[in-house]
Amino acid sequence: MKPLLVLIATFVISASILKFTRGQWDYQLAGSIAMAAMLVFTAIGHFVFIRGMAGIVPSFMPFKKELVLVTGVIEIIFAVALLFPQYQVQVGWLLIAFFILILPANVKASLHQINYQTGQLNGPGTAYLWFRIPLQLFFILWVYFTSIR
Repeated sequence: MKPLLVLIATFVISASILKFTRGQWDYQLAGSIAMAAMLVFTAIGHFVFIRGMAGIVPSFMPFKKELVLVTGVIEIIFAVALLFPQYQVQVGWLLIAFFILILPANVKASLHQINYQTGQLNGPGTAYLWFRIPLQLFFILWVYFTSIR
């Protein structure tokens, strides 16, 4: 829920600032700025909640903590690259693939009630998937319409 709030709030603020400074709405740029902000926000979690996030990595994956750190760095790289128009289409497709690839971790967290912050088994459970899966689809569509199309 927090990433969605960061995305929407940043979009509204960015779109308003762009309208005020440029005299016109630039929803595509505001959308890219918002996605970049959200990616930085979620990347911070990869460095703050390493142990908990390692717990949601699917069992068959080796080097769980290292994978959490690497994906945090990848999110930051994507965030920066989104702000350069010459990279937006390529980064957009990579982000869509990334959002699809991280879905199994969210499914595992829900099925096993893993709290991604603490690693404890007191997470939101399977009901969370009714929010998370549509949210992943929303993020994918957001990237598609602001970076690719």
